[in-house]
Amino acid sequence: AKAYGQKECFAASVDFAKQEGILPAPEATHAVKGAIDAAIECKKNGESKTILFNLCGHGHFDMTAYSDYFDNKLAEDIFEEENVNKALADLPNVA
Repeated sequence: AKAYGQKECFAASVDFAKQEGILPAPEATHAVKGAIDAAIECKKNGESKTILFNLCGHGHFDMTAYSDYFDNKLAEDIFEEENVNKALADLPNVA
């Protein structure tokens, strides 16, 4: 798993939309960013891999989020690793 800020995720989805003609739903932008990063890493390493991600919807019904992105109104919440680990420590073991 990889955490990304929402601004970089929206930027990746705008690039994706320009190339593929599909505007990802805001909740799918993190998967798009991860897939693009995986492709860039493969290119850097001279590897050829199949990269699969779930594009779970389109953004046509949530254009406000994209408008906020272009108007630089999106908040960028950064979570400290220590706080994330503390929160995860309280989760029950379900495995």
